[in-house]
Amino acid sequence: MDRVDISLIALRRILRATDEFGRKLAQSVGLTAAQFRVLQIVAEEGHCTATEISHRMRITQATVTSLVDKLVRQDMVVRERSQTDRRQTNIVVTDKGHQAVDDAPDALQQRFVRKFEAMEDWEQAMIIASLERVASMLDADEIDASPVLDTGSISNTLVRPM
Repeated sequence: MDRVDISLIALRRILRATDEFGRKLAQSVGLTAAQFRVLQIVAEEGHCTATEISHRMRITQATVTSLVDKLVRQDMVVRERSQTDRRQTNIVVTDKGHQAVDDAPDALQQRFVRKFEAMEDWEQAMIIASLERVASMLDADEIDASPVLDTGSISNTLVRPM
């Protein structure tokens, strides 16, 4: 097998692993990977604002609003007025949201982070350079993306249809 085929197979395996995780997540807790990441952030912090989520995920506030709307509809989070600043709305995880975080399969990006952080500095730099090069080769280096391993429709909103 030549190097082109080997590289295409590796890319396909990454895509399939991402798809499979998305299916498992949807089956176990009924959320997309992006929705689940928002839920994780809110659960980690106890409560946070849409702006804080937007900065952490590096996505637009409009995208956060859409993701939070879906989580509210599923009773995973609620919006509450801040006690300290009435102009601010906090997003707070519910008991159902906490249960979803507990019941969800090990997040794909968390597995990646654990293994990536265990690597030597030079290995991390090599992987980053290689992945950035692959993104460039696919004319994907300008696509708006958050650090959530998910597949589906790629758009500026990063929201996958339910």
